[in-house]
Amino acid sequence: MFDIGFTELMLIGIVALIVIGPERLPKVARTAGQWLGRLNRYVSQVKQDIDRDIKLEELRKMQQDMKDTAQKYEIMAGDAKRELETTVEQETGQISRVMQAMGATDGGLAMQEWDKIKAEETAATVADASDSTPALESDAKAEIRDVAERPVPDHAADKVAG
Repeated sequence: MFDIGFTELMLIGIVALIVIGPERLPKVARTAGQWLGRLNRYVSQVKQDIDRDIKLEELRKMQQDMKDTAQKYEIMAGDAKRELETTVEQETGQISRVMQAMGATDGGLAMQEWDKIKAEETAATVADASDSTPALESDAKAEIRDVAERPVPDHAADKVAG
């Protein structure tokens, strides 16, 4: 704080001895020491409070940056998910058209197999997602049974037999 050397302290002590007197000097020195101690503790506490506030503000800023980054990644993940779903829907649509075309040439056997595969995939998806909903699982099983029990068209049975 202050640049006070030993000689300056000696000069202050001699002046205090002359002004205050030898009887009251120890009491005044003790009181001055107590006040200096309180002042030092107060200054150090203020420094700690300022440091704590600075660190807290830095942490808040870092937290906000992390939230912003997480939000950006959530948006990117949502976009990727939508893009993937669109691609899967397009591919599934193309496969369905191919299977319909094949069904037209083989009398519907390929289309029945395709319906059976789709029903099994639906049942597997429903079974994975519906641990708490057994009603959906029974609906999927019923759908698989319905697809499996469909009668084979007459013209398809002729092609298989021929």
